[in-house]
Amino acid sequence: MPEPVKALGRRRTVAVAGAGGFVGRALVPALAGLHDVIALGRENVPESGGVTWRACDLFDPAQAEAALAGADAAFYLVHSMVPSARLAQGHFADMDLLCADNFARAARAAGVQHIVYLGGLQPADGEALSAHLKSRLEVEQTLAAHGVPVTTLRAGMILGAGGSSFLILARLVKRLPIMVAPRWTRSRTQCVALEDVVAVALHALAHPELAGRAYDLGSPDVLSYAQLLELTGQLMGRRTRVITLPVRTLNLSLLWVSAITGAPFALVQPLVQSLRHDMVAHDGLWMQRHAGIHALSTREALQRALAGQAALPSPPKARKAARGPASTVLSVQRLPLPEGRDLPWVSRQYERFFPALLRLLFRVTLTEDRRLTFFLRGLSRPLLQLTFSQVHSTPDRQVFEIIGGLLVRAGAGGWPRLEFRSVLDGRYAIAAVQDFTPRLPWPLYVATQAKVHLLVMDEFGKHLALQAPDRDAAAISSSHPGAGP
Repeated sequence: MPEPVKALGRRRTVAVAGAGGFVGRALVPALAGLHDVIALGRENVPESGGVTWRACDLFDPAQAEAALAGADAAFYLVHSMVPSARLAQGHFADMDLLCADNFARAARAAGVQHIVYLGGLQPADGEALSAHLKSRLEVEQTLAAHGVPVTTLRAGMILGAGGSSFLILARLVKRLPIMVAPRWTRSRTQCVALEDVVAVALHALAHPELAGRAYDLGSPDVLSYAQLLELTGQLMGRRTRVITLPVRTLNLSLLWVSAITGAPFALVQPLVQSLRHDMVAHDGLWMQRHAGIHALSTREALQRALAGQAALPSPPKARKAARGPASTVLSVQRLPLPEGRDLPWVSRQYERFFPALLRLLFRVTLTEDRRLTFFLRGLSRPLLQLTFSQVHSTPDRQVFEIIGGLLVRAGAGGWPRLEFRSVLDGRYAIAAVQDFTPRLPWPLYVATQAKVHLLVMDEFGKHLALQAPDRDAAAISSSHPGAGP
């Protein structure tokens, strides 16, 4: 492993998103002696060892920008971030897109010069990606979409003490001396040691001229998952035998791996869904060779992980998280953006769409300054009021502020809004309701208004998909204004 102090050059201020995660906990101390570190997490932590902790919810663009203030470079180690909202509606991949887009915009605004992203190995061209691998590739593209140079490091299973993948391996081996497994155990994997990931990350930071492409990380050896399980058993002093059947049952595998290991379903899912792929490096470990790193073998990585795991203190008993002061909502949906259309067109379509869907129940008024007011027919008081924000909107971000109505809890704090974002080279729009606090009793809201919003957005997506590029949107009647959260 090279001497990082010599390689890293001048001292800089480096932000780490995902500092409290498995890789972040190893990277932050390695950075701290070389640079001024801003560690980003959910809560403020007292400064220690040259590390400044800043609270940052990446679903909030203002928080992301404030957290990155003063940073010269940044690491993005975030995957499937859990929203703090009481109700989160949407696919994890769309939420990952929103966080990555917020981070990339904030990095540009804060003057960050370089982002290093830890993503996932991608299978050979032509293979249909699992949802989690596709999401990591989309995050990679999104981080690079706002002008800050990005170096992507792609890794498969990272082996180290406290790592979720390693713990799942160890628990399977400990609890199942004989495994009758489906054919995914024949898939090949190229693991990588946590120490090597940290060393390559430091090297990538020191060489921003290498940005603009992705580099694969791995050990020198490639094993099947069955061989990996058997090797883990051998190093743990257990005789582990894996009998592979010629069937592929990923959903069943997801259930039994979660049940046997005790790992949460959401934690096991990305690992199991990717098992159908051969997760191997395709560039000959170029970045590791450029850094002069002699990659640890899988055996060495497992031995270090086992030794490190034995030295870790017992985890504290889990405490029930306290509920926040308000029952807020985050609802994120991906919508098609027809070729030749832009985001301002989407926001105008939104303003005109809703009564065409539910015209018998709702009446909507739209003023010249783009204030939308929603009424239930027969009622004089509005259910919702939204107004288009000229201040916060740009050609690739359209914002409607939620300013009142019977369905909104007044004085709940935050900034309730509906946003549309253009993502992935304009192929999609992300619709996101954020910081919305309903007035309805929570169970009633979840059973009614929340479901109506999902229905409306699903229909709106179908409506957008049907719009031909050469259709004149202005020809649609202005008596067809929008939908609320």
